[in-house]
Amino acid sequence: MSYSNGPSTVPLLGQTIGENLRRTVERFAEREALVVPFQNYRANYRQFWDEVGLAARGLMARGVQKGDRVGIWAPNRYEWVIVQYATARIGAILVNINPAYKTAELEYALKLSGISVLILAKAFRTTNYVEMLDEVRGKCPDLRDALVLEQDWQTLLKQSDQVSEAQLNEREAGLQFDDPINIQFTSGTTGLPKGATLSHHNILNNGYFVGLTCRYTEEDRVCIPVPFYHCFGMVLGNLACTAHGACMVIPAESFDAYETLNTVQTERCTSLYGVPTMFIGELEHPEFSKFDLSTLRTGIMAGSPCPVEVMKKVTTLMNMREVTIGYGMTETSPISTQNAADDPFDRRVSTVGRVHPHVEIKIIDPETGAIVPCGTPGEFCTRGYSVMIGYWNNEEATKKAIDRGHWMHTGDLATLDEEGYVKIVGRIKDMIIRGGENIFPREIEEFLYGHPCVSDVQVIGVPSEKYGEEVMAWIKVREGSSATGEELQAYCKGRIATYKIPRYWKFVDSFPMTVTGKIQKFRMRDVAIEELKLNKAAGIATA
Repeated sequence: MSYSNGPSTVPLLGQTIGENLRRTVERFAEREALVVPFQNYRANYRQFWDEVGLAARGLMARGVQKGDRVGIWAPNRYEWVIVQYATARIGAILVNINPAYKTAELEYALKLSGISVLILAKAFRTTNYVEMLDEVRGKCPDLRDALVLEQDWQTLLKQSDQVSEAQLNEREAGLQFDDPINIQFTSGTTGLPKGATLSHHNILNNGYFVGLTCRYTEEDRVCIPVPFYHCFGMVLGNLACTAHGACMVIPAESFDAYETLNTVQTERCTSLYGVPTMFIGELEHPEFSKFDLSTLRTGIMAGSPCPVEVMKKVTTLMNMREVTIGYGMTETSPISTQNAADDPFDRRVSTVGRVHPHVEIKIIDPETGAIVPCGTPGEFCTRGYSVMIGYWNNEEATKKAIDRGHWMHTGDLATLDEEGYVKIVGRIKDMIIRGGENIFPREIEEFLYGHPCVSDVQVIGVPSEKYGEEVMAWIKVREGSSATGEELQAYCKGRIATYKIPRYWKFVDSFPMTVTGKIQKFRMRDVAIEELKLNKAAGIATA
């Protein structure tokens, strides 16, 4: 049956994030901890610890108490990392705010989580954060203080003079590893974001075991182009590094293929992270072949379904012979399954690995809740230390997501084979039902990735009066290539079942997605309904 658990001889860490960082500093004080070339910032672990301490005492001087929510609204910068660890050391709950948020979304996040102190960048790209905050500040009664990084950072550090080391140590001594420490908003691929509330225990252990799976030591230098506001950046990136004494290397404020490749080369990184679209962008960069990526050994591709063909190229062309795929969600801190470096090659490029240590997983029939046999698609559920405390101030949503047996229901469709490897075949809402046939978009996407002209592809279901739903493919063509719907249809004919061949084709330069690289298929569906004039079919009610 489709059930697996992760036995381990390595115990869970019974520490707060601050305690764990202190132990790393004691072991690796002179090793580089954080490198941010575009800010001319370098710190070894002793220097990093000292600046974290100054920021922690500065926040205490500004009245931040244990349990207070401190928001951070900024792209990837060294200050973001300092704030992450400073808030953890004083027991404040860090609230990650998406850098792409506009005023309505900012107001929603501030109100939902009750942020009392907001740390923000002055601006990002063409967006003026200070002006946006001014628009909503009067509507957010809990917000009493705001610090603009470019203007107030040094002031914050100097305010540490008002709080002694002894007072900081006393605050830390009163913390427990099960205390809530972080609120992350779900990505918003469907509906309004919810605030997943995570503890020290949740995210520290997840980062630690991710680092173990990647075989991190103090010799590793991890290039982190994924956003900090999401678990991928702050947990798989930062916490995985600090738990093992590795170095965090930040290539840019937001993803840039050239800067990422250049940083890997100049900083001699051993590991690289990204969602599939990032790796595709790097592989297809016009100057890709000029970069020396020989220092790379491993990395993680996650955050979105990972195409097999892309994984193969990352393993060979980018020298990431031990690259792994990780699968998870914000609500599970995030990783539940991950490939191991010594997994057979075909398993590493075509599955999301096996269950993580100290975690349980099962695949169930979404209708009955019963565990399905191996190889049968069903909803992926997970249980263990990594499952969130709950959604902030939303008990109803928490109960819907976490059942009485404490299983987190992910909404993702997966299969589990007899050796314990998991494949993600889609989301429950992504599954297409055409004339009674269940179609999993991921299967068609993987097939189309094999066409030489296809750079990226996303498959959705669109309404049909005759069949209920029809298959539609959105195609991003490789640079210098061309393709038509007729050509791709001919490519499919005879190679996949007729009912799986897309009826509709749309050629695009990009897909609607969240900042973390998650494709927003509900937006694609809305666009398709308008363009294909399927409003009548979309209005047909179903049981």
